[in-house]
Amino acid sequence: MEDLGRISQLVIPIMGHDMVFNLNVIIMTWIVMGLLVFFGIMASRKRNVLPNPVQVVGELLVSNLYGLTEDALNKERSKSYSPLITALFMFLLLSNWIGMIPHMHEPTKDLNTPLSLGFMGFVIAHYAGIRAKGFKNYAKAYFEPIFFMAPLNIIGEVSKVISISFRLFGNIMGGSIIILVVSHLVFSLVLPPFLNAFFVIFIGAIQAFVFTMLTLVYIAVQVN
Repeated sequence: MEDLGRISQLVIPIMGHDMVFNLNVIIMTWIVMGLLVFFGIMASRKRNVLPNPVQVVGELLVSNLYGLTEDALNKERSKSYSPLITALFMFLLLSNWIGMIPHMHEPTKDLNTPLSLGFMGFVIAHYAGIRAKGFKNYAKAYFEPIFFMAPLNIIGEVSKVISISFRLFGNIMGGSIIILVVSHLVFSLVLPPFLNAFFVIFIGAIQAFVFTMLTLVYIAVQVN
């Protein structure tokens, strides 16, 4: 938390322009992905009728998120989109929780991460809508109820990306700032552990779930 304002940058000059990358976010994102791959391997190897604890957690996540996807979409579509929803939730949950480990930082604390995930959900939702309805019926929806409402409808769709992304970023960054300020005020004594439990564990889980469910809803709105 003490490094909240410090950014390790990787600058790559390309054709007279500098491409700047946040090394902390890149490293933390790869660590999260590596942990998820490891979790998937451990949960799926030596599967048994009497599952081990890791398999139980994996089956609970997959079955519950599959059920939510099936409720939002039909049974056939849920087979296609439930892996995306499950992977998105697990990635966000671990990204929000990894800040509990000393010297680790939440990738979602950088706006680029939630914004890119929001844009990914936007592209997938509209691609799914075109596949389900056909381009003509998909485009027709933007001119309802009256044709000159099209610009407002387009702005409304684009604003969903901003809304979903800034909600996640604001909650994770805000929680980090509050923990940092209070820790310095009370010299890291009584309150910080409880603040970590609230902002990192509880708020992190809630925001991961909200982001994932909103992405699912956006897909459901486009395909139904």
